Amino acid sequence: MDKLSMKKYFKKFAIWAIGLYLVGGIALYFVQDKLLFHPEVLPANYQYKFDIPFQEILIPVNKKVKLSAVLFKTSGRARGMVLYFHGNAKNINRYAPLMPNFTRNGYDVLILDYREFGKSTGELTEAALYEDALLMYRVARARFAPWQIVLYGRSIGTGIAAQLASVRDCKRLILETPYYNLEDVAFSSAPIYPVGMMLDYKLPTNEFLPKVTAPITIFHGTKDNTVPYESGKKLEEFFKKGDEFVTIRGGQHNNLNDYPLFHTKLDSVLKQ
Repeated sequence: MDKLSMKKYFKKFAIWAIGLYLVGGIALYFVQDKLLFHPEVLPANYQYKFDIPFQEILIPVNKKVKLSAVLFKTSGRARGMVLYFHGNAKNINRYAPLMPNFTRNGYDVLILDYREFGKSTGELTEAALYEDALLMYRVARARFAPWQIVLYGRSIGTGIAAQLASVRDCKRLILETPYYNLEDVAFSSAPIYPVGMMLDYKLPTNEFLPKVTAPITIFHGTKDNTVPYESGKKLEEFFKKGDEFVTIRGGQHNNLNDYPLFHTKLDSVLKQ
């Protein structure tokens, strides 16, 4: 192949590669919501069935938007309330089996389905996530003082819980498999793209934690293939005296509940 032919070949290859890169980037931008959130919608007349006492609550935002929440009740007099911000998949049904982690420690638990999840209505946006978290906090404050309210975030819910803890007082902030921010996680999956400019959701946990005055406890598994352990570990740089990062050796993204260390530490902080 002569020099002229080589030059034409590389020019065509470069055009093809750039085109493929741009098409991939455009596709990622327009499907990011589907990659990030995996809701399962429930009909408005759906009846929840759980093994522990509960009460379904509808929280009105406005005339068009209503949020579906479930209050799981401890036996006897509650020592406080956990506001639980769940992960990015399905709805309350998926996380209900985890609620005894809190009720057995004397806490009621209020878990909310984000907009477009379960029976909740309205458009899902980052601003709406923060606004709806404040509504949950108001429900809790109707019964409990700030020092009786624990904020718990799991996976995508960690950024929401951290944001709420940065603007409202609480007893403790607990984060399970958190991310530094969503850009950090997206970059680990698509490092060739300027993901910071492409993301509609930022959820900058790293910006929220420095403003949190309550004690912080983080749980993260070393084999997490969804939110890299390293992303959560970086949040330690914002720790105050008394904050704790609990490493679950071999733990993955969805199985920390299977580890005795997770339960030992969680029971310990809830009893404080």
